[in-house]
Amino acid sequence: MTTRTKSALPPFFDPANAGRWEYAPDQGKLFAAAAQWRQERKIPPAAADRFTAHLLLIDAQKDFCFPGGALYVAGRSGKGAIEDSRRIAEFIYGNLERITSLTTTMDTHFAYQIFFPAFWVAGDGSPLGPYREITADQVARGEVQPSPLVAKWLCGGNYGWLVKQTLHYCRELEKSGKYKLYLWPPHCLLGSDGHALAGVLYEARLFHSFVRGAQSWVEVKGGNPLTENYSVLRPEVLTRHDGAPLAQRNALFLKTLLASDAVIIAGQAASHCVKSTIDDLLGEIVAQDPGLARKVYILTDCMSSVTVPDGKGGFAADFTSEAEAAFRRFADAGMRLVKSTEPVESWPGIKL
Repeated sequence: MTTRTKSALPPFFDPANAGRWEYAPDQGKLFAAAAQWRQERKIPPAAADRFTAHLLLIDAQKDFCFPGGALYVAGRSGKGAIEDSRRIAEFIYGNLERITSLTTTMDTHFAYQIFFPAFWVAGDGSPLGPYREITADQVARGEVQPSPLVAKWLCGGNYGWLVKQTLHYCRELEKSGKYKLYLWPPHCLLGSDGHALAGVLYEARLFHSFVRGAQSWVEVKGGNPLTENYSVLRPEVLTRHDGAPLAQRNALFLKTLLASDAVIIAGQAASHCVKSTIDDLLGEIVAQDPGLARKVYILTDCMSSVTVPDGKGGFAADFTSEAEAAFRRFADAGMRLVKSTEPVESWPGIKL
């Protein structure tokens, strides 16, 4: 297999921008450059594609993509998301005429979410910190409790209801076998700099949109304070303790993805939001037609796993192994594990 050459990259692209928090493209100049690029290379509009490929770019936001972000996805190398962003941008530029649609998901949160420390207090009322689990047993024993401040605006001051709901939530999470409730530092808060897409990827997806005449779609997730939403296809828990609905599946976007001939997945983090999205996609595929798994392509070199340094040269937490195990399971189900540097036309099942 051969790899793409630099000649496929537009002249304005600077790979060093993958590591620059402050970088933002000039949108007017980008539009003009796209028109010239399309004309010179005779690139057809996306609507003319006979074989449709949908690139799903998961949570490529500043808080995940830079060391200065609230939750940088460093991987084991320490450069994970930065190098991933460069490769993703190069993949988009090198395959403009092959990518029909491009959707970016955006993790979107507020100050109080069930997975943020601000939502909780210890049994003695003291604050909690991030990077720790909360179990149903701890909630039941009163070792950790939802903050009374939350009840005032979330459920009309009914603190007893909130305690029952958080206990139900932790039990439902543990019953699913996927996760226990994990507290993360505040990240991707709506209105913050960290919520924005990394500039180098904002530039690439907008250039694709302008060149191909395709809308720059976004799927927002994560705003419900009472549930995690790692996956873009569904929150982690769908019901309240009293049986009422808490949230719902993203059925419309699932239908959009499966309508494409190929679904290509990249983004952050491999161990969490990418893994959960693919898990939910696979679950829906198995329910409909297991053969559909063959249309899913996972760009393994365009995503990294969450690691938490321990300050001593090691890791207090490293979720890489969980991601690797999940990807083996995805491959066993028929999904394709590919690299961004491999020509798309060489991928199995691609009919360009």
